[in-house]
Amino acid sequence: MDTLESLRRKADGAADLKSVVRTMKAMAASNIGQYETALSSLKDYSDNVVLGIAAYLGNNRPDRSSIPDFTPKKTPTSIIAIVFGSDQGLVGQFNDSLTGFVSNKLGELPGEKKVWAIGERVGLLLSDADFEPEKLFLVPGSVQLISPLVGEILIEIHQHSAEFENPEVYIFHNQPKSDYGYTPVVQKILPLDENWLDSFIKTKWPSNNLPQVVGDPKRTLSALIREYLFISLFRACAESLASENASRLQAMQRAEKSIQELVTDLGFKFNRLRQSSIDEELFDVVSGFEALKD
Repeated sequence: MDTLESLRRKADGAADLKSVVRTMKAMAASNIGQYETALSSLKDYSDNVVLGIAAYLGNNRPDRSSIPDFTPKKTPTSIIAIVFGSDQGLVGQFNDSLTGFVSNKLGELPGEKKVWAIGERVGLLLSDADFEPEKLFLVPGSVQLISPLVGEILIEIHQHSAEFENPEVYIFHNQPKSDYGYTPVVQKILPLDENWLDSFIKTKWPSNNLPQVVGDPKRTLSALIREYLFISLFRACAESLASENASRLQAMQRAEKSIQELVTDLGFKFNRLRQSSIDEELFDVVSGFEALKD
């Protein structure tokens, strides 16, 4: 049975927990802001890279041999699935929904699958779904740590491409919605194909002054493609981190609501018990007074 002291301890504990939840909410909101700022800055750089590739393809319609990692006529020997998840908890269904999405998409693709997981928690879920991660990377804790992670992944892709001819590389991650929440998405970044070429050729130059490619055209295109791959991975990681913090923010909002309801309920119980105790004491006083009077 609850006592006044036990109810007071529970109320104090709930108040302390509510303070922690508010702090986590503030941190999640702050993190969302920095990742959104990074994505906004990345867009300008990405637009310049796209225009550079479009400028090259506008002057040169290259054959397959002139483009690095361009699709050969052979079927792919392996599929690399890069999955951006979470290392930390309190993110709701962030990792679970992404794991289900990855399982469904990879089940539709033929060939040998190799999964690279960014995040220990999503790696465990992928293992439970019979997609044991071949490589596991740590989730970057800030915007400054995204670039080193992307560089490490690009090195691994290059080494894998040298070992296995013509791998298909897919990026899986959660993408923030414009209104609320997030949704899992997938992007194929390698190998480069005719659709990839056409998407850049259709890009219009923003002015009437047509560009010219300076220097070795093949080296120029190779550098632009490397930047295109870097941007694709960087964007996926930043969007995943923004979605993770948005999911954590939602979880903290639900937790704060539950704690507030608990505090209110404890307050009602405490007041009822205290009033009952006061009534009993008053009854004892009145009874004693009546006994002494008689």
